[in-house]
Amino acid sequence: MAADFWAGYLSGAVGILIGNPLDLVKVQLQAGETAGISSWTRPATLYGRLTSLIRGVAAPVVGYGALNALLFVSYNRTLQLLDPSITDSTQLQETSLFKIWSAGAFGGLATWVVSAPTELIKCRAQLNQEGLSSWLVAKEVWRHGGLRGFYFGGGVTSVRDTVGYGFYFWSYELSKRYMGAEDDSQRRAAMNVLLCGGLAGVVTWASIFPLDVIKTRVQSQATSNLTSLEHRQLLAPQRLAERDIAGARLGALQLAKIAYREGGARVFFQGLGVCSIRAFIVNAVQVCLGRHKSIQITNLSSGRFMNGQYVLYVPYEKHYA
Repeated sequence: MAADFWAGYLSGAVGILIGNPLDLVKVQLQAGETAGISSWTRPATLYGRLTSLIRGVAAPVVGYGALNALLFVSYNRTLQLLDPSITDSTQLQETSLFKIWSAGAFGGLATWVVSAPTELIKCRAQLNQEGLSSWLVAKEVWRHGGLRGFYFGGGVTSVRDTVGYGFYFWSYELSKRYMGAEDDSQRRAAMNVLLCGGLAGVVTWASIFPLDVIKTRVQSQATSNLTSLEHRQLLAPQRLAERDIAGARLGALQLAKIAYREGGARVFFQGLGVCSIRAFIVNAVQVCLGRHKSIQITNLSSGRFMNGQYVLYVPYEKHYA
C-alpha cells in the first residue's frame, strides 16, 4: 500500500509539473475577460521568467496525496459494493462499464473536499499578473473568507469531478479491453498502458470541458469587499455585463449565461485543443511513471504488489488538474 501511494504521488507530482505550462494557457483562455487579462498580449509578464512556468503548481502538488487517497478508497469500496465478486480492481474484464463509471463518479464526488480549494488557489495564482505565490493567494482567501472562502465554486467543481472521474475510469477500462491481449509482449503492454492513459485523459477533459470553463470563471472572480493591495494585484477588475454591481460575485449559472451571450457555445470550448494535448501527455507520463515506480519501490521493499499488476493511482492530473 505504501509503495502504491508513493508511486502515485511521485508520478502525479511529475505530471503536474510537466503539464503546468500548458495548464497556464488553458486557464487563461478559459477565464477570458473574467480575470481582465489577455494570454497573448503579456508574454513578458506571463512567460518571461522561469518561475512563471510553475505558477500555481504548489496547491495541486500538496493536495495530490489526499485527493488520491479519497478517490481510490471511494472508488474501490463503491466498486466492491456494486459488484461483490470483484477481488482485484485491476482485473475488470467481466465488470459492467456502467458500474465502473458509477464507482469512478462516486470517487470523484468524494475528492471535491480537496479539489475545490486546490483548484481555487491554482486558478487565482495562475491568473494574477504580479507573480503572487500560491501561499499569498491562500492567505488572502483565508483572511477575507475563512474556510468557506476556499470552497467558492465548490458546487460546479464537485459536478465536474463526478462526471470527469466517471468517464476517466470508464474510458481507461474500455481502452484496455480493446487494446489488450493475453499474448502481448512486455513492450507492447507498456505501450498499451501509455496509450490507454493518454486516451482516457483526453476523453475525460472532452466530457467536462464546458463545466471546467464555468468553474474557472467562477473561481477567478474577485472576492467581494477586498480592498488590500495584495487583492488588487491578485485579480483585475471584472469586465462582466453586471460589472455595475459593485463587489457582487456571480454564481455558475449566471456566469454561464453571460459567457454564452458574449461568445455563444464556442466559448465553452476555448482551450480544449491545448488541454487535450496536455491531457494525453500528462496522463501517459503519470501512468507509465506510476507503473515503473510502483514496481521499483515494491522490489526494493520486497513487498507483494497485487500479483505484479499495477494499481492505477493516477486518474488525471488534478487535478488535476
